[in-house]
Amino acid sequence: MNLVGTGYDVHSFAEGRKLILGGVEIAHTHGLDGHSDADVLCHAIADAILGAIGERDIGHHFPNNDPTIRGISSLEIVRKAASLVSECGGRINNIDSCLIAEAPKIGPHIAAMKANLARVLGLSEQRVGIKATTNERMGFLGRGEGMAATAVASVEIPG
Repeated sequence: MNLVGTGYDVHSFAEGRKLILGGVEIAHTHGLDGHSDADVLCHAIADAILGAIGERDIGHHFPNNDPTIRGISSLEIVRKAASLVSECGGRINNIDSCLIAEAPKIGPHIAAMKANLARVLGLSEQRVGIKATTNERMGFLGRGEGMAATAVASVEIPG
């Protein structure tokens, strides 16, 4: 059975934090605020995978009031989502995602992000799509107050 899930995540920018996207540290004036490393791309992808198999979202699996996971790499969150697919006897077919922010420029970092995510998901890099766009200076994203990501996951499970 072929299933599809969607994911969305958003975080505000915060001073004094590293900006991590797809497991890649990107030079920028601000990082993203969150309990983990606040990697919006990984969070959206994990939620898409979890949604495809009917699981609850990452907040259930990685609650923000759990001090033992404070600062966790969001690649570990993606890894956990992928392991739940494996536990169902399934496999991830592909991921498609989009980062939404006015800055920084994402293009130069896409290859490294794809490599990280493909490794964690056990996929070829060709099966991990990452795109980027701006919000055309509209709303909180357009004012540069934060960053968002969307993702779709295609998962195949038996039955």
